[in-house]
Amino acid sequence: MTTPPYRIRPARPEDAPDVVALRALVYPYLVRGVESTRRRIAEPVPGGHEAVLVAEVAGTVVGWVAAYRNRLTAAADLGEIATLHVHPDHRRRGIGTALLTRALDHLAPLALPRTRLWALAEWVPFAEKHGFPPSRSVRYSALDLTSLAPPPQAPAGARLLRLAEVEPRRLHAAHLAASVGKPGDAPADGIDYPTWHHLVWSNLDLDHAASSAVEIDGAVASFSLVVRNGDRMTSDMTATLPAYRGRGLARLVKLTALHRAREVGANTAYTSNDEANAPMLAVNERLGYRPVATQWSCLR
Repeated sequence: MTTPPYRIRPARPEDAPDVVALRALVYPYLVRGVESTRRRIAEPVPGGHEAVLVAEVAGTVVGWVAAYRNRLTAAADLGEIATLHVHPDHRRRGIGTALLTRALDHLAPLALPRTRLWALAEWVPFAEKHGFPPSRSVRYSALDLTSLAPPPQAPAGARLLRLAEVEPRRLHAAHLAASVGKPGDAPADGIDYPTWHHLVWSNLDLDHAASSAVEIDGAVASFSLVVRNGDRMTSDMTATLPAYRGRGLARLVKLTALHRAREVGANTAYTSNDEANAPMLAVNERLGYRPVATQWSCLR
């Protein structure tokens, strides 16, 4: 049997710089720094049954995939195969299939009823070939922060806060409440506090000073989380609780967060939305975001 010219192996913390460079090439709109990637490899999500794998050619990392049980949904019945990607110079050599096979083998003992593979629009044929038909599409958009609209003014009765001023359990409760009914194959409506704290609050790229919230009558009504690495940032989640929607709070809190991120050096902002989330897509279009990529949630 011929030995393939690549090796699939578990990722190691010292792979983090190469992994970040590869991700920036393939997914420039997915913002994650070296230290947070190092932590992701060294400290998997508790209870997530996670495997993080890389493909290596001649000692160089040329591919990546993460496979785990989705801990965001209340049912916890979804396996995730996330950010499967291969360097453009090493595609069509079987590396993507090998990574996918190892990821599926890892998830197999869980006997989960659903598994999701994320695929860029041009990779959907690959997903379908392996039994993952497209289910929903997500739009990724970018905004040049040098052309940002003027800073907003909070309406009467609303108080703008930085994330550092919000107690984490209050934000977790707001996160859960705002996720109810959110479009998607797996809305984050069941994420428990320890998992949320690990994934969201303790994310080393989460900018607690730029991330913003709006408080009304003592309640967190809306929030926008900024994940930043150098001069790039992404809005990890912008949401308004159902009781406060229709007041322009999402635009207020997101624009506030964008201005705060620009003040500390960000010049490009990214965001993502399910294509069915018309209200948030409208907010982003008004802010000046323009589409840069489409990813598909592919389910089997």
